[in-house]
Amino acid sequence: MGRRRDEVEILMDVLSIALKDVKLTHLMYRANLSYSVLRKYLFAALDKGWICKVNNSDGSVVYRTTEKGRLLLKKWRDVKLCLRG
Repeated sequence: MGRRRDEVEILMDVLSIALKDVKLTHLMYRANLSYSVLRKYLFAALDKGWICKVNNSDGSVVYRTTEKGRLLLKKWRDVKLCLRG
């Protein structure tokens, strides 16, 4: 069994998955989160401007990592690399 992810790792997973437009259910399954837990992180990311909600031409709603979110993700990956060695 794998180790549990902390809050930052979950948030970074959500941002990584949303780099390409993703529907809510796909985000939930790919991040391996329950709907209620996903909502917590998604609303936090929306509130901070790290993810935006986009209406497609077909009427569906997708979520996309913003430029601000991409920058955060890059900085987090840089810190993670520094900590490894």
